[in-house]
Amino acid sequence: MSAPNEITVANLLRLIGTPECPVIVDISLDPDFEADPYLIPTSFRHPHDDRQGLIQRLGGRRCVISCQQGIKLSQGMVAYLRNEGIHAEYLSGGMYGWRDSKDTLRISAAVIPDAVDGSTLWVTRHRPKIDRIACPWLIRRFVDPQARFLFVSPTEVKGVASRYGATPFDVEEVFFSHRGEQCTFDTMLQEFGLQSVALKRLAAVVRAADTNRHEQSPQAAGLLAISVGLSRQYSDDVQQLGAGMGIYDALYRWARDGYEETHDWLPTASPVNT
Repeated sequence: MSAPNEITVANLLRLIGTPECPVIVDISLDPDFEADPYLIPTSFRHPHDDRQGLIQRLGGRRCVISCQQGIKLSQGMVAYLRNEGIHAEYLSGGMYGWRDSKDTLRISAAVIPDAVDGSTLWVTRHRPKIDRIACPWLIRRFVDPQARFLFVSPTEVKGVASRYGATPFDVEEVFFSHRGEQCTFDTMLQEFGLQSVALKRLAAVVRAADTNRHEQSPQAAGLLAISVGLSRQYSDDVQQLGAGMGIYDALYRWARDGYEETHDWLPTASPVNT
């Protein structure tokens, strides 16, 4: 039976990738982290002895605390945070338990761009449709929930990236972009090591819709239609991204839990005679 302040690997795994995911904080000691420099998706590092700094950073949000083994560091921090009125839980088994469990995802810390003013900063072409909504969704749900996105003229993406320290994506000749028949969403899955069955299933839809190969996915034409309609609803790209997050949240849950479900109309009443 789990302790009252504990969350299991399986329960946390179900929350990752959803809007309900708590803040995940890695307080492993530096030597422990350097020996295995990987992060649970969306997590960030914070020193265990900076308790007040962490309280400020959490801003009252629910959190999960992890250390190397889920023993004294994380349990002590959770007890402290709960004393301050924060809904905190420690990860059962810690980072070792997460690493050694089936189907868990881990991101190499070296792949995540450096923060700019507290969070990662990304830049791409304005008037997004598919890849440029899908990729920000992936980043916010699996890499950095606080990530910010700049939408600028296509010719200015690289210049803005250089001047503001942002990471460019979905333009030619940058690291995070199309590669062969793969779209930028595929590239990010590969580089971040996000290779779950559900994300691969979602990627097939995004790729087919983004590269106009609808025969490769029955859902692709629908995603294109929704994406075009969304772009017509919003003249502000940031507002469009906010609305698009809900669409990809739903697609992810379909890919994870509902891809085998079908729907039909089954009338129960007798037809009306006329």
